[in-house]
Amino acid sequence: MKRRPPGRVGTIKSMQWLSRIPLDRLPGPEYFLALGASLLRVAVIVMAAVIFTRLLRKGAFALKERFERRQLSRPDASNAELAKRMTTLMRFVRVTIGVVVWSMAVVMSLKELGYDVGPLIAGAGVVGLAVGFGAQNLVRDVINGLFLLMEDQIRVGDIAEINGKGGLVEEINLRTIVLRDLEGAVHIFPNGAITSTTNKTRGYSCYVFDVGVAYKEDTDQVVELLKAISDEMQAEPDFQTKMLGPLEIFGVDKFADSAVIIKARVRTIPLQQFAVGREMNRRIKKLFDEKGIEIPFPHRTIYYGDKPGAGLSAEDREAIREIVREEVARAGKAEA
Repeated sequence: MKRRPPGRVGTIKSMQWLSRIPLDRLPGPEYFLALGASLLRVAVIVMAAVIFTRLLRKGAFALKERFERRQLSRPDASNAELAKRMTTLMRFVRVTIGVVVWSMAVVMSLKELGYDVGPLIAGAGVVGLAVGFGAQNLVRDVINGLFLLMEDQIRVGDIAEINGKGGLVEEINLRTIVLRDLEGAVHIFPNGAITSTTNKTRGYSCYVFDVGVAYKEDTDQVVELLKAISDEMQAEPDFQTKMLGPLEIFGVDKFADSAVIIKARVRTIPLQQFAVGREMNRRIKKLFDEKGIEIPFPHRTIYYGDKPGAGLSAEDREAIREIVREEVARAGKAEA
C-alpha cells in the first residue's frame, strides 16, 4: 500500500479544520486595528513609566547629594554614618517610587486593553484599608524612622536616652532603634513608640562635677586647685585632643548638710566625657589628700548616757557593739 507524505496529510487536515469555522465569526480588520492601537498605547504607557521612574530617581539622587553636602559641612559630620543613613533612605525612596509608578502603569494598561478596572481599584482599596488598619503601627514606625534619619536626631555610636533608658545606640533602622546599656542589656524601641529622645554626644559632651568640701576649707583655694588640675590635663597629649577647653567652674553651687558644693563642668569630644571626668576625679582626690583638704563623709556618734554603760544590761551593751561593728563594716565597704 502506498503511503502519503506526512506533510501533505497535515496540510489537508488543517484545511478541513479551517473549513468548519464560519467566516462571519472571524474578526474583521477593525478589530486588529483597535488591538494594534491598544497595544501601541500600552507600549507608550510602559515607556512613560520607565522614563518617569528614572526621572524621579534622578531627582531623589540630586536631593540626596544636596542633603549630603549640607550635612558634611557640619563639624561633627561622619562620612561613614551619613552614607549608612542615606543608603537606608534611598532604598526606601527607590522602592516607593517603583511601586507607585508601576501600579499606575498596570492599571492604565489594563484599561487600554478593555478590562474593567473599577472592581480592581475598589478591591485594592478595600485590601489597602484592611492592611492599613492591621499595620498602622508598622506604618507609624516607618514614618517616624524616616524623620529620625532625615533630621539626624541620633546616630549609631551616640550615647542617648530614649524613653528614660540610656545607653549606646547600636542600630538605627526604619522601624526600630537598638540601644545597649552599661550592663550589656539590649533595648529595642519601635520608632512609633518613642516619646522622648536625649542625645548626650551631639557635637560635644560634658562631664559635670559636684565637688564637696568641708565648711572649714577655703573655697578660693579649692577653685585654684581645680584649675591647676585642668591645666595639667590639657598639657598632656592623651587629654589635649579629648578636652575642648579648660574646666568651667561655676562657683559655690549650694550649702549641703555637711559640705560646700562647688559645681564645675568640662567639655570633651563626643564619647570621651567619662574618661576625662574619671581621671579628673582621681586627680582631685589625690591632690586634696596632699593639701589636707577634707572631703566630708557621714559620721555617726553613739552616746551611752552620762556614764559609759549606765543603766544598760550586758545584753544591751552587746547589741550596741554589734550595731557599731555593722556600721563600721558598712562604712568600710562604701569607701572601698
